[in-house]
Amino acid sequence: MKIQDGIIERDGFKLSYRIEGTGEPVLVIGSTLFYQRWFSPKLKENLQLIYLDHRGFTPPPESSGTTEDLYSLDRITDDMEALRLYLGLEKWWVAGHSGHGYMAFEYAKKYNDQVYGLILIAMSPSLSTENHAIADLHFDTLAEPERILQFQKNMEELPALIEAGPDQSFLLYNLALAPKSWRNSETDVRFFWNGVYTNMPAIDYLWGIVFRDIEITKELEDFYTPVWLALGKYDFVAGPREQWTAISKQFPDLTIELFEESAHNPPYEEAELFNEKLLAWMDLYK
Repeated sequence: MKIQDGIIERDGFKLSYRIEGTGEPVLVIGSTLFYQRWFSPKLKENLQLIYLDHRGFTPPPESSGTTEDLYSLDRITDDMEALRLYLGLEKWWVAGHSGHGYMAFEYAKKYNDQVYGLILIAMSPSLSTENHAIADLHFDTLAEPERILQFQKNMEELPALIEAGPDQSFLLYNLALAPKSWRNSETDVRFFWNGVYTNMPAIDYLWGIVFRDIEITKELEDFYTPVWLALGKYDFVAGPREQWTAISKQFPDLTIELFEESAHNPPYEEAELFNEKLLAWMDLYK
């Protein structure tokens, strides 16, 4: 399988990208290292996956502007569009997992004409206090006692770990979150994060403020891109499917697929079924 690695420079940020696979081009926004390990090799036999680091996964330039300006969704979506232009692609599919789904969504709104379809995976409507409470209730209701105990233990140990390595706090938090985010407790979660750089000012601003306050149903009046939303039944991070019920009617074309044996990572946890469902949906819009 042919693999192409490269870098695009934007406002002093050197954003890595990787292209692997054959077929329809799909931008996967997030961490190039994480997501190339996450999607199954079989999917890459059918799609050309184009991974792009956003500004939260690359060192900041020495001279920089304000946090709000450098790490705005407007800047990040323009980075995504810059890669499309650089690669000479007329259109592509755009995918985002968890918090990266908000980036993918905003890109699709802004560059509607350049997107065949939007693929959202394990995303909640926002990271607001209300949505966190819904996800917590989902966890308390459905999780096994041993999973709850392991999560509590992880959370008790987390502050000391962050104090010892504050620049690794996003990584440490995601490792501690494993009982909520991975269905199989034996999964080697560290494997996915190995070597991933985290730019904490960007992460703190995006996850702590932007995604907390985001209203994804804004500006849907002229939005016509088809959306495929993949959710895990045991996703105790994003929360239950039911939180999408009220807002789903505001989407012109939304397909929700629930994966019965997945938590926060359906493309890895139910790879074969995920690939089958995704490709079947994409075939409808070719």
